[in-house]
Amino acid sequence: MFLLIGLLTQACELATGSPTPTAEEPSTSAPGPNGTEAPGGSPVGSPTSEPAFDPASVRVTLRRVLGGLDRPTAVTASGDGSGRLFVLEQPGRIRIVRDGRLLDRPFLDIRSLVSCCAERGLLGLAFPPDFNPAGGTFFINYTDANGDTVVAAVSVDGGDEDLADRASLRPILHVDQPFANHNGGGLAFGPDGELYIGMGDGGSGGDPQGNGQRLDTLLGKILRIDVGGNTAAGQPYGIPSDNPFTEDAGRRPEIWAYGLRNPWRFSFDRETGDLWIGDVGQNRFEEIDRLRVGTVSGANLGWNIMEGSHCFGGAECSRTNLVLPIADYDHSAGDCAVIGGYVYRGSAFPALVGAYVFGDECSGTIRGLVAAGPDQQKAVVLLESDRVISSFGESDDGELYLTDLSSGELYQVSATGN
Repeated sequence: MFLLIGLLTQACELATGSPTPTAEEPSTSAPGPNGTEAPGGSPVGSPTSEPAFDPASVRVTLRRVLGGLDRPTAVTASGDGSGRLFVLEQPGRIRIVRDGRLLDRPFLDIRSLVSCCAERGLLGLAFPPDFNPAGGTFFINYTDANGDTVVAAVSVDGGDEDLADRASLRPILHVDQPFANHNGGGLAFGPDGELYIGMGDGGSGGDPQGNGQRLDTLLGKILRIDVGGNTAAGQPYGIPSDNPFTEDAGRRPEIWAYGLRNPWRFSFDRETGDLWIGDVGQNRFEEIDRLRVGTVSGANLGWNIMEGSHCFGGAECSRTNLVLPIADYDHSAGDCAVIGGYVYRGSAFPALVGAYVFGDECSGTIRGLVAAGPDQQKAVVLLESDRVISSFGESDDGELYLTDLSSGELYQVSATGN
């Protein structure tokens, strides 16, 4: 049944084109290798004055928006005020939802370029903050015919905002994948305007190549690159000067954070700028990581030393210089693969404001955390659904949606106060 992420629970080194719920241990942060602060221009820290989300007082439900999608893997908005939602289909199409209706014509169709399915396919989509629907450029993440990761830039047809120009597709990053699983796939622009990319550890089980802790590979990382024009001649992207490994020979300058197993979905809190990551676990624990704005870059999130807040494999381990998750949960209730979500900042459901909402693919359970809460929390069950959750997404106005991989349906997340 679990067509996309079933392999995530099973136990290319370098990219080409590079420029020259219970956490038993307290979360500890250590300075990055360069002591680099988060990029300027972002909000400083999370607010402390907002009303605290109270999960005990919230009842979450799902409202079906539409069906007819082919293995949807992601949903997002373009941020251009059009109100459109863009839904990725795993075999290689992007569909548009306008005014609650699925348009017949795909926004983009690259099925001939994409290897599918299991954990491969068209996996990520991000629109830059200044996206212009009249000919602007957006970015996609997919696995190519060889199963390798490709991040590519694509432009919109200048004469039709509902149609991308397939001929304009331009790969900017290629990462060899040694195994078929743990491809990551998420893309998001941060509050700093840089493009962040989620990369899994390369697959198999237990990270046999040690990619999560290695800094000479892009696998097992969150990457951060500049696609806004600050690139050296002939290079497809630039390296932000405040990335943590820009001066270290043998370490990839694209790396922003490391020690990840498979950060399938991550997001930025649109109010605070905090980065939230759902990192899929091995056989025992799923984890949620929160990296606050203003903390150092170069965070080591622990894999494969840790699985969640626990030493991987049950052996003793050192937690020194590791950033432990804000929450983790085990597989005892039928869970198997965390689906990272969003901090709700919409206006339709006030009881949900300030909640980080996420799910699990296997159980369909939706959980919540207090976004402005402490560094150690227990996730609270908000809804036990029967959905095969593949992704959450955010509309232009901050409302939350999720996709059901198996049924091909799109749902809106709604809530009422008790």
